[in-house]
Amino acid sequence: MSWTMTLKDDFGVIAWARRTGNCLSFFVLLSVFSVPVQSDVVFHMDHQFSWKTGQWGHCVGEDCGSGGVQTRTIWCVHREGWTTHHSHCNHMDRPESRRHCFKVCDWHQDLYEWELSAWEGCVLVPFFSNELKPRTSECVTAQHGIQRRKVQCVRTSNRTTVTSRICEFFSQRPPVEQACLIPCPQDCVVSDFDSWSGCSKTCGVGLQHRTRHVLTTSMYGGAGCPNLTDIRTCSGPVACPAGEDEYQYSLKVGAWSQCRLPHHKDALLSGRTTVDFGSNKENNTVLLEKEASRYHQHHHGHRKYPVSWELEVGYQTRQVRCTWSDGKNAMLSLCTKYSSPMTFRACVMPKDCQTSDWSSWNPCSKTCRSADLSPGFRLRSRVMTQMPVGGGKQCPVLEEKEACNIMGDLLPHCPRYEWRTTDWDACLVSPLLSKLDRRLANVSSLCGGGIQTRKPYCVQVADDSAPNHRKEVSRPVTARLCAGQEPPPAVKNCSIPCQHPCLLSQWSPWGACVHDKCKDPHGKKGFIQRRREVLWASSSPLDACPHLAESIPCEDPACYRWRVQQEATCTPDNNTCGPGTEAQSVRCVSAEGEDVPPSYCGGDPPPTQAPCEVACRADCVLSVWSPWSPCTHSCASKTADGRQSRTRTVLALPGKDGKKCPGPPALEEWRVCNDHPCLVFYWEASAWGPCMADPFLDSNQTTNWNETSACATGVQIRKVTCLKMNGGLIVSKRCPESTRPETLRPCDLPCKKDCIVTPFSEWTACPSTCVPENATSATQSRYRTVIQRSADGGQECPDTLYEERECESLQACPTYRWRTHKWHACTLVPDPVQRSASRTAETCGNGLETRGVSCAGDQDLAANMTECLRWAGPLPVQVRECRVACRDDCALTPWSKFSECGGCGGFQRRKRSLLGRSKKKEQCLDEALYPLEEKEACPCEEYLSQPFGNWSDCILDEPSTPDSLQSWMSSREVKECGQGLRYTAVACLDQRGGLVEPTLCTKQGYTVEMCHVPCPLDCKLSDWSAWSACSASCGGGLKVRSKWLREKAFNGGRPCPKLDLKNQVNEAVPCHSECSQYVWRIEPWSICTINTVGNSPSCGEGVQSRKIRCVKKGTSGEVNTVEDSLCDQEEMPPRAQVCFLACHHDCVVSPWGPWSPCPLQCDQGSERNRSRHLLRPPAAEGAPCPEMVQSESCVLNSTCFTYLYQVSEWSTCRLSENAVCGQGSRQRLLDCVRSDGKIVASQACEQFGLLSGWKLVESCLIDCPFSCVLSDWSPWGQCSHTCGSQGKSVRTRKILQEAHEEGRPCPNQLVQTKTCPIRPCYTWMLSDWSPCTVEGADCGEGLRRRNVSCVSHQGDGAKSDPVPVAEEFCGDKLGKTIQQETEQPCFIPCQGDCHLAEWSSWSVCQLTCLEGRSFETTGRQSRSRAVIVQVVENQEACPRQVFETQPCKGGQCHSYQWRTGGWSNNERAVWCQRSDGLVVTGGCFPQKRPSVIQHCHPPCTKPFSRCASSGVCGCEKGYTEVMTTHGFLDYCTRTPGVDTSKKADVKTNSGRSKPSQARDRHTEWTLRPVGPDGRVKLWVYAVTAVGFILILLVIASSFLVCKPAQPTKTSPPPQKPLTLAYDGDIDM
Repeated sequence: MSWTMTLKDDFGVIAWARRTGNCLSFFVLLSVFSVPVQSDVVFHMDHQFSWKTGQWGHCVGEDCGSGGVQTRTIWCVHREGWTTHHSHCNHMDRPESRRHCFKVCDWHQDLYEWELSAWEGCVLVPFFSNELKPRTSECVTAQHGIQRRKVQCVRTSNRTTVTSRICEFFSQRPPVEQACLIPCPQDCVVSDFDSWSGCSKTCGVGLQHRTRHVLTTSMYGGAGCPNLTDIRTCSGPVACPAGEDEYQYSLKVGAWSQCRLPHHKDALLSGRTTVDFGSNKENNTVLLEKEASRYHQHHHGHRKYPVSWELEVGYQTRQVRCTWSDGKNAMLSLCTKYSSPMTFRACVMPKDCQTSDWSSWNPCSKTCRSADLSPGFRLRSRVMTQMPVGGGKQCPVLEEKEACNIMGDLLPHCPRYEWRTTDWDACLVSPLLSKLDRRLANVSSLCGGGIQTRKPYCVQVADDSAPNHRKEVSRPVTARLCAGQEPPPAVKNCSIPCQHPCLLSQWSPWGACVHDKCKDPHGKKGFIQRRREVLWASSSPLDACPHLAESIPCEDPACYRWRVQQEATCTPDNNTCGPGTEAQSVRCVSAEGEDVPPSYCGGDPPPTQAPCEVACRADCVLSVWSPWSPCTHSCASKTADGRQSRTRTVLALPGKDGKKCPGPPALEEWRVCNDHPCLVFYWEASAWGPCMADPFLDSNQTTNWNETSACATGVQIRKVTCLKMNGGLIVSKRCPESTRPETLRPCDLPCKKDCIVTPFSEWTACPSTCVPENATSATQSRYRTVIQRSADGGQECPDTLYEERECESLQACPTYRWRTHKWHACTLVPDPVQRSASRTAETCGNGLETRGVSCAGDQDLAANMTECLRWAGPLPVQVRECRVACRDDCALTPWSKFSECGGCGGFQRRKRSLLGRSKKKEQCLDEALYPLEEKEACPCEEYLSQPFGNWSDCILDEPSTPDSLQSWMSSREVKECGQGLRYTAVACLDQRGGLVEPTLCTKQGYTVEMCHVPCPLDCKLSDWSAWSACSASCGGGLKVRSKWLREKAFNGGRPCPKLDLKNQVNEAVPCHSECSQYVWRIEPWSICTINTVGNSPSCGEGVQSRKIRCVKKGTSGEVNTVEDSLCDQEEMPPRAQVCFLACHHDCVVSPWGPWSPCPLQCDQGSERNRSRHLLRPPAAEGAPCPEMVQSESCVLNSTCFTYLYQVSEWSTCRLSENAVCGQGSRQRLLDCVRSDGKIVASQACEQFGLLSGWKLVESCLIDCPFSCVLSDWSPWGQCSHTCGSQGKSVRTRKILQEAHEEGRPCPNQLVQTKTCPIRPCYTWMLSDWSPCTVEGADCGEGLRRRNVSCVSHQGDGAKSDPVPVAEEFCGDKLGKTIQQETEQPCFIPCQGDCHLAEWSSWSVCQLTCLEGRSFETTGRQSRSRAVIVQVVENQEACPRQVFETQPCKGGQCHSYQWRTGGWSNNERAVWCQRSDGLVVTGGCFPQKRPSVIQHCHPPCTKPFSRCASSGVCGCEKGYTEVMTTHGFLDYCTRTPGVDTSKKADVKTNSGRSKPSQARDRHTEWTLRPVGPDGRVKLWVYAVTAVGFILILLVIASSFLVCKPAQPTKTSPPPQKPLTLAYDGDIDM
């Protein structure tokens, strides 16, 4: 259901019709429209006041329809424009202010809309009124203009135009005009005149001309172009002989008429010729009647496609006349030296190009909404149904393109593409090794730093907003879609953990004999053990450390023992001497020396009181037992046991009644030590085995194996055996079970990984066009990429990653062919036309014969011609020249057959001869017109192969493609050097030197030869030297070994590591030198020997000695004694000492005990003490005893020492033997240093409570020598040129990872180029335009021609000449000829003709600029044709000069400026010059033109005077003006010191290079002593006063200088003579 509303402009009728439909056709027919809608309507009351109305307002009302109301404002105005009260106007004439109207509904607005055209160009405002006022001031930026557009109201349904008042209901009418700015006016700019031409006559009076050409046409209201031609009369050197002018005639022909069909009824009338000899008009010589009917033009509206093309032959004529040398017409008979010109000829009737209807628009190229907001485009086309013939109208555009989906708001979002990557491949260390190291190394055991690779691929990202979106593996697409994004890195560093060796501490001392398990002791056998600790644990779980405990079997083990220690001195039981007891502490200690509860020791503890004895006054006194000596053997063997002893000495002899001293054997005790056998046992553990599933695990037991995780817990097992030191395998019972290492531990089984592949990509596109019959079947392919490879029992990858299939049956290209009809009879110009022109009744001469052409399809069925134009190749020739022989024609025999060829380089000939009377005709004997012999080159199949261009890069053999499941890059060795091939293109030439297909000379079109790419040589170092001695002779130090440089890197090899100044690389490891390898071995003191005299008692002071030997630490026995010099001489103990053997009555005391310790810091003023106790009181009561306590000061480095830890330097970072780089470790050693600098045992620092916080082992990192990693070579690209010698094929590769440290650097060659085979380029070549030729006459309308020929060339521009070849190589010649203009009308002027010159060359491209800047990209360039006048009398008939402008690219900004020459006789040259130096006319603002002539009032008549630029008389150079009191020049006087006849001095005339204008301005006032009023100026008085003062100073100075000096005895020093030189300065 729809409503139709009809609007009628002239009647107030509204008709509504209700009908069924979906479209709304809205026609508003309002009664109010009968009154024009206008504003300011004036209704006159009288001559003073009148009514004035405003515009009608919008139609308002409650409902849409006819019930609306419109109102407007009405007021009374005076004729002068001011508003007054309504009473002053006549109320009878008061216009209505309210009327009914039709209120438009809102839904009506969708039916109509304003249609706006584009704004027209900006036009100057005066142009609308045809007024162009002259410019009085220079335009600076722009001038005001106006631009308009069309505004009309249209229906939205069919875009038809309706009255504008309908759209005005909905919206205000858009403006149709708007102001705009136009650049400043640009006058026409022409070049300067060229030189004068030669005189038009060699005798008598003639004309000369000179021309100029247009550089820039006028724009934006600028001045037009001036006359381009300048003429003047000239005279020949001699007068013309009498009557010579009478014989200068020219035969002039007009242009050929349009081709017309003969009309048989009016043939006689049509061919009638009238000749007029008295008129000067060009169309008066041969007048032919116009054709009665015109050729019917076919329009494009004809839809039926033709199935054949037929041509019609018509005729055309031209006018001929005879002209005199002054340009006037003469009788044709006066041009008697010419034969009768051809005034008619046969022609092909023109047919315009016809095309089909436009096809429907193709789908828009923009199908989705992207971020760039660029519109899409769509195409439509039409085909040619009739080819233009005979100069018919050329074909219009056959393809149109328009923008579409400009905004694209309603389109779906464009798919996004991004890079994804496969999983990282396994870490590989081998790429870091050189080729030599790779061959020598065990690749499977390599560890440390390496590289990993992966493969990026491009995918289409799924739209998150789409329903049922799933995060799944995306389908791969071509990498070109991700070209705008940076691909993710394909190479990264990685590390394989190395099995570092365990770093162990020193062995602890052997412990006591203990049970294997102290918590469960049983048996009488035990073990003596020692242990060591792991300092640096291995980072690899598979590494095994050496054994950490050693055991020796022993008897009577005890885990806990009683430790007895004496606490007090002996206390006698009775009195002061004799037997007594001494208190002792008893503790239960473990084997490690720690106190434990007494219950652990078991049994009865030792007594806390031990018997002792205190010597009485007369008893013998013995010392306490010395400590046990070192054991002589570390273990008991079959031949020797370990023994140790202790001794005691006699301190005092007994008295008469005292207890006697024991004998010597009682003074020494021996005991067996280290009686355990020399058997050391330990547990040896193998490396941990691989992680495997626990076979003992119950299947029902819970594990980590579930549906979400493919990982599980397994176990590792290793073998543990008991070994004997320096022996073999023994039973496990011999080794203590407590130190047995574990043989089983849990581990994490590797996770099972299934293979993950992407979905298959889309099938590649099949050909969208048809396929030729004999073409090979097309295929399409698809692929998928492995993202994650299977591992540890996961699902294997599929075998098929690439699929290929044949395309579905494609449509075969249709087969069409041209079918040619028989040639029609030769068609001549109609007889009446021939007879009227040639005055003969014979029907003969040249004509045309045609044939029809049709299109045949399959089974020879007729088809549309458009199909053959597309599929059948070049159109056959439809017209050819023919001749009907005349009686006077030359008769010739047919051509003979060509002679046989004599081989390459030869020719074959054919002949013909004249017949009958033709042998005697002069014109027939002209072989230029009638050749009797022809020759043509013999076909030659011999070709010359010639190398062309440079050699390509040396291309190495391509490696075989790796298996798709292996690593995509590192699975093969990329060949970078060695033997390869290089190519150079071959130009295959025929005998004429023309290029032919290269396959005629070689199979591939290349010359190939072997080449060699030199391999890079890596830096070579020597082997490691032997280790140096330890840097420290005592304690921790470093030992070093070195490699030195043998060969530097060459040709891109691996660079050398960082070398020192000696070209060496060093490695340092910690070392330790034993500080006390040799020690003093001290034996007990001998008995104190007292020298007795007579019967003196053998007591008192004596001497005792002892043996001291230098032995190696840790040895025993006499055989190990070494030279004393090896031991520290400063610490050598004394061999003898003074001793005291107390007498029987003396007080006996024990030896001194040890000194008490000093403070740790050896504080100044502190002391240390030692004490001894009484062993036997003196015999006499009251006899003194020696002191019991002794003290001394603590002196640093004498009696007191401090200790501190000292660390050595770090070693170099050391790697595992199988590592190249990555994680390593470095070490340093710790020494205990005494304050005097001596290195002592570490126990000294420990006894003083020093804690070792130093870190002795730490991890370190060695940078990996990553070599450059390159991508694979891309496939060879397509040739840059499909033919010729300039084609190049390129392949590239990218750097995936730059080289680092000592890695092999990246090669410079990332692009390789190979010359393509040289194939000939075939093209249609247009020859240059021939000179203008007029057929059969001297001047008039002619033609210039150019040919279209098929040539072959090498595609190198102008370097090689094109060679003509057969036309079938280039294709459709007729189609090419249609596209190119091959004939062009031209005009050859006759003598006396006023004509246009040839076109000038195009001017340089110029832009419209403002202050040197342009706001446009397209410029303009112009050319012109000037008028050439040969005879003055013919000037009225001269054509107008012409010029044309075309757009151009790459324009320049030009500015124009007035230039002036120097003054000469008060005149100078003034010209306008362009910024590039070209002299022009126009462009400069005329009002700013400098003056050409100087005028002074009154005139300058004084000698040496001249008129200055300011209009005031001045003096010439070298003269000074002397002015009158009125300011006028009185006379010129020569300037002092200035020689006008010589070259001016630099000093006095330095300012003469300034512009003359400035010099003139300065000379008007600088040297005028008198002002305009006749008074002397102030500066004259000042100069006079300064001069007087200077004279006084000169006189005073002369007096002082000339005053005689006082006589002196010393002779004055010799003075140099004063030399005066005059340099031309007037000051001298």
